[in-house]
Amino acid sequence: MTDHTHRTQSHAPHVPSDPSLTDGPSGLSGLAGLTARQLLAGYEQGDFSPVEATRAVLERIEAVQPLVNAFVRVDAESALAQAEESAGRWREKEPRGLLDGVPVSVKDIFLQRGGLTLRGSRTVRPEGHWDEDAPAVARMREHGAVLVGKTTTPEFGWKGVTDSPLSGVTRNPYDHSRTAGGSSGGSAAAVALGAAPLSIGTDGGGSIRIPASFCGIFGLKPTYGRVPLYPSSPFGTLAHAGPMTRDAADAALLLDVISGADPRDWSQLAPAPPLGDSLADGVHGLRIAYSPSFGGQVAVQPAVAAAVRRAVGRLAELGAYIEEADPDITDPVEAFHTLWFSGAARLAQPLHEEQRRLLDPGLREICAAGERYSALDYLAAVDARMELGRRLGRFHESYDLLVTPTLPITAFEAGAETPARSGLRRWTGWTPFTYPFNLTQQPAASVPCGVDGDGLPIGVQIVAARHHDALVMRAAHALYESGAARVAAPGADRSGPAGTALRPGGS
Repeated sequence: MTDHTHRTQSHAPHVPSDPSLTDGPSGLSGLAGLTARQLLAGYEQGDFSPVEATRAVLERIEAVQPLVNAFVRVDAESALAQAEESAGRWREKEPRGLLDGVPVSVKDIFLQRGGLTLRGSRTVRPEGHWDEDAPAVARMREHGAVLVGKTTTPEFGWKGVTDSPLSGVTRNPYDHSRTAGGSSGGSAAAVALGAAPLSIGTDGGGSIRIPASFCGIFGLKPTYGRVPLYPSSPFGTLAHAGPMTRDAADAALLLDVISGADPRDWSQLAPAPPLGDSLADGVHGLRIAYSPSFGGQVAVQPAVAAAVRRAVGRLAELGAYIEEADPDITDPVEAFHTLWFSGAARLAQPLHEEQRRLLDPGLREICAAGERYSALDYLAAVDARMELGRRLGRFHESYDLLVTPTLPITAFEAGAETPARSGLRRWTGWTPFTYPFNLTQQPAASVPCGVDGDGLPIGVQIVAARHHDALVMRAAHALYESGAARVAAPGADRSGPAGTALRPGGS
């Protein structure tokens, strides 16, 4: 196996543009610009093969990696071998599953058999045993997906931007001086740039939706337990796993695969009907609450507010009943911090002092804060969480969906946890629309709905009651079908410092 891993940050003052990255009407050229469903249709019709598609994706990865630093490991040899096997099955007209031959990437939080899973940390020993797939990875492998590489994450996925002492800074596809968001920032940047149409990420406080919003792609945090997790997250039942794709239909396809049962997760949900069965049902007659600022609690940038309002208007045009209404909640950030910081402290508990010095300084800070909480503090946060869940449950007795901005801002400077001169201390200060729904375990998606004056993507968030993932996906798909969810693909005409570059070699 060829394992390309580079652990030191590389800076380049100028990266020349590559016009080949922006050919074609979609802004993404060739096979690398196709969705998973388009690839599958092409395989079935014999227009092209999984080998050709995989080569196109690997070429795209090679071109964009120096620009955004989305990958920590790419195994071209293994990916092409998988693609060859898939091509043989398609020639025999016996595809193995729903994703046979589709290139996918995997956030470097998930275990993947035969390759390192370092979780963005210098404290994880590379020589560890890598002989097991996480449930979502196992399901994709069973369905014939081509695993092309592992994407970047902040250390253990602890914050809402993607940089780590191990792999450097991941940058925004639309402006390389800005952050891709996090913690699934590598996956979001990869999908946006055509470096595989599908990726899987994790979301403990917005980590799928934040980078989806910043990078102009679709991201879904399903109901907790819909996608089994193993090993369990140190952040407990806040952490969800879900799809990151170019549109809602691809996400439905991927979710139907990765939500397959796995006995290693005791908290998994019972199987749900395939999402594709209801995706086209639309929003006609749905009752949608539109909360532009959580009742004035959140200051939202004007460009963001305007784009989200336009998306809500489109849902009304499509037949939904829209009412401006705010859920009965106050900011639950203290309860979230108690649970999140306690989880961080637990993951660091086995580390000796020398290993702790290797941690991201911000992660060390929240570990120290988590160690100061008592069991009673933790249980009080659980009580606050249950009360928030009760209030949102009652809210959804009146409304099928809740729509908010995904984030109140667009992407800010790369390499920082919070925007400059914001006065904010932690990433939760600029993500007030995302983490509440990790506390309540509700399904929530980010859908692109426009750009700001700098051309940076804006996301609208769609939330449903627990177990009603299909409603979220119906509304998201309706926005895509109506043209309201499409933003221009990122070009490569911006230059700036790159993060970590891939290089030959490795184990």
